[in-house]
Amino acid sequence: MKKYSIITALLLFIAMSFTTESMAQKFSNLDVSPMDAASYPSDYKISLKEVKVVYSRPQLKGRSLSELAPNGKVWRTGANEASEITFYKDMFLGETPIKAGTYTLYTIPGEKAWTIIINKDINVWGSYFYNEKNDVARIKVPVTVKKDSLEAFSIAFEGSKGGVDMHLGWDNVRVIVPFKDRFAK
Repeated sequence: MKKYSIITALLLFIAMSFTTESMAQKFSNLDVSPMDAASYPSDYKISLKEVKVVYSRPQLKGRSLSELAPNGKVWRTGANEASEITFYKDMFLGETPIKAGTYTLYTIPGEKAWTIIINKDINVWGSYFYNEKNDVARIKVPVTVKKDSLEAFSIAFEGSKGGVDMHLGWDNVRVIVPFKDRFAK
């Protein structure tokens, strides 16, 4: 009887070992285009944000910008899921009002200007399902070319007179997107 108890206990221990191992969480490796966020104000001591963008940061890794974000084609403004921008108050992009809320941020790169698109679709992978009918606002902004190069696509915000400027940069290309407070004069 004692022999059966030891064997039973041993078999139970082995079974539980395999069960525990098979139920262990599998964690994925670090994404090659890690997710990031930029907001205004960027000071974390200030809890009242005006705008925040969540995006993934692709890297050049020896490739050209035109290969990764081709001119004339709708781009998800980053990698992986399309970038999402949240306005915590009503704002303007150019002359177009944008209600507070979360939107997808698309761009159409160009040699001299980029088209910035705010679209009401959210939770979208890439730009494969982009639907122009759901655009909320569009504006063309000029491109500037700098001597220094950014390896990873980057977004930053800066306060401006009457609003917030969103800076997009990758390789030696820089774009400034002006958002205006709806109460700005």
